[in-house]
Amino acid sequence: MSRNAKINRKTFETDISLELDLDKQEPSEIKSGIAFFDHMLDHIVKHGRMYLKLSAKGDLEVDGHHSVEDIGICLGKALNDALGERKGIRRYGHFSLPMEECLVNVALDLSNRPYLAYNTPLRDQKVGEFDVELVKEFFRALSQNAGITLHINVPYGENLHHIAEGIFKCFGHALREAISIDPDLDGVLSTKGVI
Repeated sequence: MSRNAKINRKTFETDISLELDLDKQEPSEIKSGIAFFDHMLDHIVKHGRMYLKLSAKGDLEVDGHHSVEDIGICLGKALNDALGERKGIRRYGHFSLPMEECLVNVALDLSNRPYLAYNTPLRDQKVGEFDVELVKEFFRALSQNAGITLHINVPYGENLHHIAEGIFKCFGHALREAISIDPDLDGVLSTKGVI
């Protein structure tokens, strides 16, 4: 069964082409125009053991907001498309990840009921030229468009790079668990019969 999707999105602010394959493990090609964000997206696909090809052009002369949010929209749509009816998937994923002095916990449900709970020390600060408050905007857009109930919690941490990197790595691990096929499951993991 092939689990992949292609998304193209063009607005007055961004022009994005994205390919996602949930089961292909090849080096990804990620070009968002924001080096730090490329690094973060690479963590999702590496730790989630999937393939992403992304080409994005955005109004970075304004700031990174439109690019980061629209990439979240596109990645969410691609994930939703690639999962299809979500038959056979484990549906739930959870991971706890230490990143030096910080601890990150991510729990998610591929429920088709989008919700983001986000409790982290990341506020209106920067890592290099990247506004770390955009991490929340990315995951909000992704969860809305993929239909994910997503809880991201960082109970402690100091280094902004470590916190952001830990979140993206942890999300990748939790997502891999949730999208994994359970060979003992017939249909979908829901008493409703649909997810």
